[in-house]
Amino acid sequence: MSMYGRDPWGGPLEINATDSATDDDRSRNLGDFDRAALSRNLDETQQSWLLGPTEQKKKKYVDLGCIIVSRKIFKWTVGSILAAALLAGFITMIVKLAPRHKHHNPPPDNYTVALHKALMFFNAQKSGKLPKHNNVSWRGNSCLKDGQSDDSTMFKNLVGGYYDAGDAIKFNFPQSFALTMLSWSVIEYSAKYEAAGELAHVKDIIKWGTDYLLKTFNSSADTIDRIAAQVGKGDTSGGSTDPNDHYCWVRPEDIDYDRPVTECHSCSDLAAEMAAALASASIVFKDNKAYSQKLAHGAKTLFKFSRDQRGRYSVGNEAETFYNSTGYWDEFIWGAAWLYYATGNSSYLQLATTPGLAKHAGAFWGGPDYGVLSWDNKLTGAQVLLSRMRLFLSPGYPYEEILKTFHNQTSIIMCSYLPIFTSFNRTKGGLIQLNHGRPQPLQYVVNAAFLATLFSDYLEAADTPGWYCGPNFYSTDVLRRFAETQIDYILGKNPRKMSYVVGFGNHYPKRVHHRGASIPKNKVKYNCKGGWKWRDSSKVNPNIIVGAMVAGPDKHDGFHDVRSNYNYTEPTLAGNAGLVAALVALSGDRDVGVDKNTIFSAVPPMFPTPPPPPAPWKP
Repeated sequence: MSMYGRDPWGGPLEINATDSATDDDRSRNLGDFDRAALSRNLDETQQSWLLGPTEQKKKKYVDLGCIIVSRKIFKWTVGSILAAALLAGFITMIVKLAPRHKHHNPPPDNYTVALHKALMFFNAQKSGKLPKHNNVSWRGNSCLKDGQSDDSTMFKNLVGGYYDAGDAIKFNFPQSFALTMLSWSVIEYSAKYEAAGELAHVKDIIKWGTDYLLKTFNSSADTIDRIAAQVGKGDTSGGSTDPNDHYCWVRPEDIDYDRPVTECHSCSDLAAEMAAALASASIVFKDNKAYSQKLAHGAKTLFKFSRDQRGRYSVGNEAETFYNSTGYWDEFIWGAAWLYYATGNSSYLQLATTPGLAKHAGAFWGGPDYGVLSWDNKLTGAQVLLSRMRLFLSPGYPYEEILKTFHNQTSIIMCSYLPIFTSFNRTKGGLIQLNHGRPQPLQYVVNAAFLATLFSDYLEAADTPGWYCGPNFYSTDVLRRFAETQIDYILGKNPRKMSYVVGFGNHYPKRVHHRGASIPKNKVKYNCKGGWKWRDSSKVNPNIIVGAMVAGPDKHDGFHDVRSNYNYTEPTLAGNAGLVAALVALSGDRDVGVDKNTIFSAVPPMFPTPPPPPAPWKP
């Protein structure tokens, strides 16, 4: 019998019953196999033995969402990525662990090293309750009753400020000049201070001084009638034995005698210099709006007083012996220029550029000290300061004529600094004699070095390669070399191979004329005459007053490291301020010049005013 079925592919499927085995036969044939083996699943290989060739296995895939890839390719790709990551990590670990030479920044130049030290001098000169971070181990709180001990003054809180030199007197006149110079240097070279890591420090030094100046007059008023000009007394007559700040040789911390306050009611020079200090500092602190405005207001009050109550502050009082002012016209120009930059009020610029003021200040005639910037004469500084305006703002009429004169005079002064001219002599070692061989020359030299560097930077910032001295043209490099040779002399390149900045180099003055530095901090309190043994001792100072620039050598390059001779070994605020200014100007990267804009931040846009029309024509 036959049965027909349908082939799944469409053809007939014939099953022939005669060819099929009987049930018994099937059973018998199955008996030949292991029943246990047939009861479990066979793997593919075993099935292929039994059944023969089978259909080819289908590839397996991985669905990644956006694409479908072969599992084999997926595994290979992931494996390659992991292997690459492991290799990269291994290489990185080797590079990090392997010893290598670190790249070191170049060592700071001598000017930067000296700058760090020169600023420390001001920390050693602070009066009052010292901050914890003052970093002068042998100094402490001192003169905490200044003002209270003098019943004749209305200023009862005069704590703070700076001692002037090796004594404990606080003179507002040179102290204000020192603050103005420091502020000027910060305004021009803030990037260099920042690079040296000293910007916060120098601003702290300035603020310590300006906080004190604000106590010495009624800074909240618009009109005043007096200023506290000096705290302490420095009798040098030799006959008085009353305790005072010159007769007594004691540490400031041990002062227990009364310190008189000197007031002035007619002091144009002092008030205008204090105004310059506060006005320039207001630009330094322009980011602190409230404090900056307080300084600017105080500057305006002081300048108004200087103009209303004419007179020299040092007439008929002790200051005439120590810091005698020869006139106040230069301070009028100097103070007015700074007030214009601080406030933008054009009335100050009109005053600063008044030909009459310039004439009285000596701008149109020479003289032996013409071109020498000092705590007494600011004319040269004012001329450079106002030349800046002509170079960068070109205000034109009505200021152009006098600004051009100041610019020309500045150029002549710069020429006088050069060795090829004979305006000033030089020692055999090369130190310019700006004070014509008189004692204490270095304070004048550092001011000139600052102005020369600053003016050369002004010219370069104005894309001017140099300036004319008569028919000859000199590059700005010549000015900079002058400044470098003078500062290098002070730092040790001189016939004595001595640095005149304490703590710089290995050979520097060890017997500085300074009370605090010369008396050990040993809990022993000496009376006025008891400290004389330290004054007259030939031993080196027990305390190093780091950064102090001493008065300097004589006109023959000679120097005597003797404590009792202040003409050689005494440092001053004004001298160190000029040193700091010169050092920061010369320090660091030469390509980092002056800050052209900060000083003009309060100055309104300037457009040259057209000159007045000519008078109508008449037949």
